[in-house]
Amino acid sequence: QVQLVESGGGLVQAGGSLRLSCAASGRIGSSYGLGWFRQAPGKEREFVAAVSWSGSNTDYLDSVKGRFTISRDNAKNTVYLQMSSLKAEDTAVYYCASKTLGYGGSLSTVSGYHYWGQGTQVTVSS
Repeated sequence: QVQLVESGGGLVQAGGSLRLSCAASGRIGSSYGLGWFRQAPGKEREFVAAVSWSGSNTDYLDSVKGRFTISRDNAKNTVYLQMSSLKAEDTAVYYCASKTLGYGGSLSTVSGYHYWGQGTQVTVSS
């Protein structure tokens, strides 16, 4: 199993910035990479960004491109999501998830993400 712990959520004004962290532990060798998903009240969970542990593959939701940056620190087994120019519509619970090595599909598809963190709330006030 892979255990994931998110941190860094909070309340921020529109236009502000936050950095989310996701620390992974356990069978990290079985993980291809980590992704961030979010779910707003009354909406489906959606993909936000993901990165492979090798760093060779990244993907972003179109609406966050240019505002969010995903990065990883392999020495700390941690992935970060730097969020800037935040908008009210970015308000959601953000979840970190691990994509299992060997599963097909792109980083943006939820298929293959077998381990999830508990989520961290991000609230952007307008």
